[in-house]
Amino acid sequence: MDRWIHPKARIGDGVKIGLFTVIEEGAVLGDNVTVGNHVTIHADTIIGAGTTIADQAVVGRWPRPAQTSTVQVDTALSPLSLGEGCTIGTHAVLYRGSRIGAEVLVADHAFVREQCLIGDRVLIGRGVAVENRVEIGSCTKIQTNAYITAHTRLEEQVFIAPGVTTTNDNYMGRTEERFRHVKGPTVKRGARVGGGAILLPGVVIAEESFIAAGAVVHRNTEAATVYAGVPAKPLRRVPEGEMRGS
Repeated sequence: MDRWIHPKARIGDGVKIGLFTVIEEGAVLGDNVTVGNHVTIHADTIIGAGTTIADQAVVGRWPRPAQTSTVQVDTALSPLSLGEGCTIGTHAVLYRGSRIGAEVLVADHAFVREQCLIGDRVLIGRGVAVENRVEIGSCTKIQTNAYITAHTRLEEQVFIAPGVTTTNDNYMGRTEERFRHVKGPTVKRGARVGGGAILLPGVVIAEESFIAAGAVVHRNTEAATVYAGVPAKPLRRVPEGEMRGS
């Protein structure tokens, strides 16, 4: 047997399925979906029409935390859903309980954890880690090897450069007090964060802010302002010609 498709999976017209792929019970594949080789599509996953899933991707996986993990798994997680026209890369892993919009790219070796909400036309680059309970607005781009911590909110048309790190815990796991204060950063509409920058827990990056490469942001920023340094400090206004929609 070169592939296994559960009898209760629903496969649309024009679907192409590669070798050694597993499609579990209740999965729904819309019309003209393309699935590569050695792909696993877990139970009840919903895949929109025209989506392409590359070799060895895992789609709709249940989270399996370690015995010592502080993350609790919700046994009522809804199925993963992918909108129409998505592209899922080789070795990408998408977890159950997230909702992903149309025309989203999740590149090779990236993962999206459970209970995330991702808008349309989002780009998640190679090796990006999107942790649980993250919100990402439409047309946002997250470049190679960025780390988006749990409880982060990225609004529409945000740009996150390669190697950016977001954080959500000031207590570093040493006290139960931390559970009352876990909060990821919020990056407002149109803001840009340069390569290797670090956003500390709970900071708000205002609309059209520009965070220079390597900056460490520990306080909320002002709109349309360039920040640089460790710690990050305001340098100047963002030129009008560099604003969103200019």
